[in-house]
Amino acid sequence: MKRSKVKGKKETKHSSLIVRWVSIVALTIMVSFIVFSVVIYSVVGQQSLVQQKKTSTEMVVKLNESLNRIPHELQISNVVPALTPSTRNVLEGNPPITNDDHPGSAFNDDLLSSLTNPDLSVVVYNLEKEDVFDNGGPIPKFKHIKGDYSMESVYVKGHRRQIITYQKVRAAHSGKLTGYIVVANKMSYYNELMHDLLKWMVRISAIAIVVFILISYMIVRGVVRPIKEMSKVAREVNADPNSTARIRSFHRNDELQELAVSLNQMLDRMQRYIDQQKEFVGDVSHELRTPVAVIEGHLNLLERWGKDDPEILEESINASLQEAKRMQHLIQEMLDLTRAEQINVQYPNAVTIVADVLKRVAGDMGMVHQDFSIGLEMDDLPQDTEIQIYQGHLEQLLVILVDNGIKYSTTRKEINISAGLAQNDVHIIVQDFGEGISKEDQSKIFNRFYRVDKARTREKGGNGLGLSIAQKLVNSYHGKISVESVEGQGSQFIIEFPALTKKQAQTLRERAQSQKEAE
Repeated sequence: MKRSKVKGKKETKHSSLIVRWVSIVALTIMVSFIVFSVVIYSVVGQQSLVQQKKTSTEMVVKLNESLNRIPHELQISNVVPALTPSTRNVLEGNPPITNDDHPGSAFNDDLLSSLTNPDLSVVVYNLEKEDVFDNGGPIPKFKHIKGDYSMESVYVKGHRRQIITYQKVRAAHSGKLTGYIVVANKMSYYNELMHDLLKWMVRISAIAIVVFILISYMIVRGVVRPIKEMSKVAREVNADPNSTARIRSFHRNDELQELAVSLNQMLDRMQRYIDQQKEFVGDVSHELRTPVAVIEGHLNLLERWGKDDPEILEESINASLQEAKRMQHLIQEMLDLTRAEQINVQYPNAVTIVADVLKRVAGDMGMVHQDFSIGLEMDDLPQDTEIQIYQGHLEQLLVILVDNGIKYSTTRKEINISAGLAQNDVHIIVQDFGEGISKEDQSKIFNRFYRVDKARTREKGGNGLGLSIAQKLVNSYHGKISVESVEGQGSQFIIEFPALTKKQAQTLRERAQSQKEAE
């Protein structure tokens, strides 16, 4: 079984795209050249054949014009005189031009030039099918024909083509049949032309096919090589999800380069998700260790002897419930943090009116924390200003910052929220007047589980995740968050989001509606 599996894998591997694509290209080119060659061969052959038929027809017409003046049956005695003097010289075995002939008469004799054509075999038959005249070439056989004229194409020795033309000779005045003319055209030029044409077409086609196969192989190999590299990286990542292998840049401006970039982005995102999962498990296990240990300690105390003491029993139960609530809060915050890192997948087209959310959060927080004065100033923010963010996330972000300011407030129970529009960016500032943050801690407060004063923060119910969630939310929506603080005077958190134009907001809403309908 193992051998068969290995063998199957090898066969699959050998059936590569290069072989298949090059085979398809080679077959396409071969068929194209065959069709092209057949068309050219046929066109050239037809044109040459027309010319040869024309030559045979002209020869028959010239002979017929010379012989149809004879009123009686064609015989040697009357056929030869009917021909030109130059023709007679040829028949007698003399040169076409003699001293007795007039100058230039041979050159003006079209019939002579036709009779001396080595491709034309001419025979004149009488009514008894006897040869009364021929030009010395191979004598074509007599054949009865229907009508006065006939032309046929025959093949000699299998591949050499000839045209044989038959013509009945009739006396011009009486219309009486006097004899027959048979002209056989060997078409040497035509046969040689077609033979050479076929030979060179085969050679050129073979060379062209080989050249194009090599060119197609190089082109296909250039296309397949990046695909092979992508497959190699995919196998490495599949074997080891933590692999940092990535597809190199191919330096080509085409779809393969776009695919490589997209795959690298996908692998980077997958790696981030894996790292987030590891961080989540590590952070949760680290943060849950203390409350679990506290609960376990109280349970052990109750198991040993505390359950009999009402005071110890009540204290242990209250402490365990408090730690359980803290674990519940911690898990919820960790889930919020994980979701914040995947915003661009869940809410890619969300749009929110900033002023409406600010008013609602300021009112809700003021109602919950009635001992605090929570102010709101939006003089520099147009009421219809919109940003790309899910409404619930903007509310969560503001609640985190307001709640953070309340936790670290001292004697001055006041939180100010202000917002404005500057250079197409929406600025939201949440200011408190509490303990403040040192310069050293300002660069760390957005880290997970970081607490400026861990002991005091634990007393206030903080897990060190609120600001980390806030930062993740802001970054996921392509915004910015920063802090300015002075110890003992308070802090202000500044959030910036790009403001949307009316057209951009409408486009996002339409996309969200289309996505909702598709679901």
